[in-house]
Amino acid sequence: MAKPATQSRQSARVLQLRKGATIEMVRLTCPDETQALRIAESFGTAILDSDGIRDMHERLIVETATGLSEGLSERAMQIHLQRIVGAYVGSAHGAGQFYSRAVTEARDATAKGAAEARDEDLDGPVGYDSAAQRKREFAADMGVQAHALRMAAEGAVAAYEQIVGEAWKPFDRPVDNPGQSLDRKAAAAQMSAFD
Repeated sequence: MAKPATQSRQSARVLQLRKGATIEMVRLTCPDETQALRIAESFGTAILDSDGIRDMHERLIVETATGLSEGLSERAMQIHLQRIVGAYVGSAHGAGQFYSRAVTEARDATAKGAAEARDEDLDGPVGYDSAAQRKREFAADMGVQAHALRMAAEGAVAAYEQIVGEAWKPFDRPVDNPGQSLDRKAAAAQMSAFD
């Protein structure tokens, strides 16, 4: 038998979630240790102690949890650490996305310079680099930074698992009726008064 046509639209509404960044997304966007080392060697930037950054952040989160353990229940600790680790992961993911855009711009500028002789891609005055070179160097700097933040996030995620006993995953926030304007919400509330 078919359902009545007067079925409430409310029950048919689908709850949408705002997805948070995951550690897997960070790993896809941020350079790993091997790539960060290649960047550092090619551009003469600092060679980071990747394991040291990771271990330091893992210890930091564990020590923080130890200090709070008497004041927080198990569930409160989990929620607190969820937020802390989420901030590390979100920061690293944002840096990885920024790095990816910087690499794209550097590749585009380098390709333009190689494809044709253009005044804007020529070397600058003595002591100044070309625009393409500056973009490559900027992308290298962003790569090293994204790698450092990836290692911090990796340490935070490892600490969460050690403390809570389960793998960290982002909290997915419900989106409050996307696309529905305030006027439509007010009108719906007013009309419900007549029901």
